[in-house]
Amino acid sequence: MTENTQQPNNSTPELPTQYAPAEVEGPLYERWVERGYFTADAQSDKKPYTIVIPPPNVTGSLHLGHAFQHTLMDALTRRKRMQGYEALWLPGMDHAGIATQNKVEQQLAEEGKSRHDLGREAFVDRVWQWKEEYGGKILGQMRRLGDGVDWSRERFTMDEGLSKAVQTIFKRLYDDELIYRAERIINWCPRCLTAISDIEVEYQEDDGELVSIRYGEGEESLVVATTRAETMLGDTAVAVHPEDERYAHLIGKQIKLPLTDRSIPVVADTHVDPEFGTGAVKVTPAHDPNDFAIGQRHGLPSMTVMDERGNITVHGPFLGLDRFEARSAIVGALREQGRIVAEKRPYVHSVGHCSRCSTTVEPRLSMQWWVKVGPLAQAAGDAVRDGRVKIHPEDMSKRYFDWVDNMHDWCISRQLWWGHRIPVWYGPDGEVVCVGPDEQPPSGEGWTQDSDVLDTWFSSGLWPFSTLGWPEKTPDLEKFYATDVLLTGHDIIFFWVARMMMFGLYAMDGVAPFHTIALTGLVRDERGKKMSKSFGNVVDPLDWMDKYGSDAVRFTLAKGANPGTDVPIGEDWVQASRNFANKIWNATRFALMNGATVEGELPAAEKLSATDRWILSRLNATVAEVDAFYEDYQFSKLSDALYHFAWDEVFDWYVELSKTTFMGGGEQAAVSARVLGEVLDVTLKLLHPVVPFVTETLWTTLTGKESLVVAEWPKDSGFRDAAAETEISNLQQVITEVRRFRADQGLQPGQRVPARLELGGTSLTAHEGAIRQLLRLQPEGEDFAATATLPVAGATVALDLSGTIDVEAERKRLAKALAAAEKDKAQCTAKLGNEAFLAKAAEQAVEKIRTRLAKAEADIERIGAQLAALPGV
Repeated sequence: MTENTQQPNNSTPELPTQYAPAEVEGPLYERWVERGYFTADAQSDKKPYTIVIPPPNVTGSLHLGHAFQHTLMDALTRRKRMQGYEALWLPGMDHAGIATQNKVEQQLAEEGKSRHDLGREAFVDRVWQWKEEYGGKILGQMRRLGDGVDWSRERFTMDEGLSKAVQTIFKRLYDDELIYRAERIINWCPRCLTAISDIEVEYQEDDGELVSIRYGEGEESLVVATTRAETMLGDTAVAVHPEDERYAHLIGKQIKLPLTDRSIPVVADTHVDPEFGTGAVKVTPAHDPNDFAIGQRHGLPSMTVMDERGNITVHGPFLGLDRFEARSAIVGALREQGRIVAEKRPYVHSVGHCSRCSTTVEPRLSMQWWVKVGPLAQAAGDAVRDGRVKIHPEDMSKRYFDWVDNMHDWCISRQLWWGHRIPVWYGPDGEVVCVGPDEQPPSGEGWTQDSDVLDTWFSSGLWPFSTLGWPEKTPDLEKFYATDVLLTGHDIIFFWVARMMMFGLYAMDGVAPFHTIALTGLVRDERGKKMSKSFGNVVDPLDWMDKYGSDAVRFTLAKGANPGTDVPIGEDWVQASRNFANKIWNATRFALMNGATVEGELPAAEKLSATDRWILSRLNATVAEVDAFYEDYQFSKLSDALYHFAWDEVFDWYVELSKTTFMGGGEQAAVSARVLGEVLDVTLKLLHPVVPFVTETLWTTLTGKESLVVAEWPKDSGFRDAAAETEISNLQQVITEVRRFRADQGLQPGQRVPARLELGGTSLTAHEGAIRQLLRLQPEGEDFAATATLPVAGATVALDLSGTIDVEAERKRLAKALAAAEKDKAQCTAKLGNEAFLAKAAEQAVEKIRTRLAKAEADIERIGAQLAALPGV
């Protein structure tokens, strides 16, 4: 934008020459909080709008994934608040059982202690101390980002109210026989010494070994392959497919299990794939989930051969060995006996690791507490099928149904000390009593409480209603449940979304916890690669906030947010967003210096210039467009629409075109100043939910009003002026075409050129002053001689370039460009005339060729006109 040299009027609000995010953002955010803008009122008669934040771990810090989702949730909430809703965005944290316990255990280890040295009660007290001192770092970082959350309602999954909710729903589920205790296969971490959920298992490709072992003797033998030879000590069968003729003679017979004194049966099971490997599989029910299922079908015993730390417990030469030591020792012993038929190493395969400590996870048979999910999952699926809950984008529904329609019972117990302890007591004579929150637990000799705690996802599954006061019938619960939208990553549909659906429908009498599930993708680096410490491409968003401001980070994230699609992000894009914030600042500063105002009504249409009517028409169209994109959760499209409207149409065109008007002064300058004030008022409001800091600073300076946070969201007035839009489109074509021609001739941007404008018969006559100013065209003068004539948009611009260009060199350059355009036209015409291509190509590909053809034809016409305009032709 051209720098303005006009001195500001003494009464004009002033802005610093440059925007300094670091000086503005912190104090501005605290002012919003102090004024209570984000505090929702349960007694209000406004229509509620509710989002509960996916609770970050108390151990966590803000990463780009958080910043991404928080930006979108904040934008939704800020807009609804401006639209007059009683908007509640409720914050909080998850107690993060394993992660938090590990943090404190590491701290104790540095002191030479373990949790067992302290005992359970003292250890839990120590965790609470850690939480108060070190936990919740992310909450301060959320303030940096600008999260407009209601801090007065901040919750923690271990606080008193939420603990009561956990105990209440456990008791109800238990009484309804939807919670039970049973021995099943679970994911076990030998380091953390607890069952862990599927989401806490990270799979990676490990180098292992695949060994093929012969079981049995002679014709009554078969070969099985395994990557976990140590588990063969717990085999209780070999399974083959019932229709596999190779093993038909062995089905029902016993074969000798190597290295043991046991014989095991050969069973027929359709789970076995006869085409894979040898078609025979070893069955270890206590150490593999598929084998456990086979064992259940055939009544096989389950032999646990490892303790909780992964050490062998079977008496014999391998007793006490670590599982990996035992693997090598067992393979060596089998090799000595000649039972190793084949070995493949390295054998790269997918192995599960504990996400907290990277220890290889061990499938293990264990007595645990389970939720019977069948009826709960059915209800969760039905709520989406019958339209009570919408999933956005809709094509993500299939993934949701894949989970809820095939869900296995959920292991909810964890062998930890930090968390919600299971409210079940065991008596001296085998009694089992589940205790509700208002009941006294049994006492007396021999009574003990279950030592396990609940899976963290159990308490976070209650989040949409427990945070509002359930099981009490609170004003918050009545006002703000059900919540409006759950915005979260598609990667936790099963782990969190499905659990909230199940518990919400169960606890709240069939009312789902949210109306819409809006699923986002994951943030990746600029090459689309997953961010990982091992890749060295993890970015701390706080670094970018320090460097470019929070608005720049937010706008970059929103601009990349296509529903359900992963979001690539790079520093260059954040820098570009910073430039956009600076552009908004500079344009508003120019407007203020030229008297832009929001005072008084807009002038009547007949008093407006075509330029004024054009920008107001485009403004209202943008309001409608942005609203439609918000309702469809199209954050990328709404951000892109705002970017191009603000930068291209307002700042690069309207502000530039208005400079001529402002220089002329008088009534028309006052009209344009009011129009410019209106345009900036609405534009800043539209931008505010995504870039709140810079817009708040500018808008309050422009309007003198209290805050954008509580300002009224713009409405489409319905004003459209197609004639003005056509007129300004023609004006833009003239200016763009002449600018391109000037650049092609190598003219400097500020170099003035004599020109004759032939605008008669067009609507461009009124814009001659603007055309000359923006194109640096001076009057033609007495000895004017046109050396180039440009016909565009019904007008003609004749330029005298005498002495400014090498005509012969220019003719050669244009001839080369014309030949390239004609070649492209020929190629596109040939493709579009090829029936075979049209029959096979996607419509998008065909349309792309049509667009290329149209461009080539336009280039041919343009270049031909330029050649014709050169002297001597």
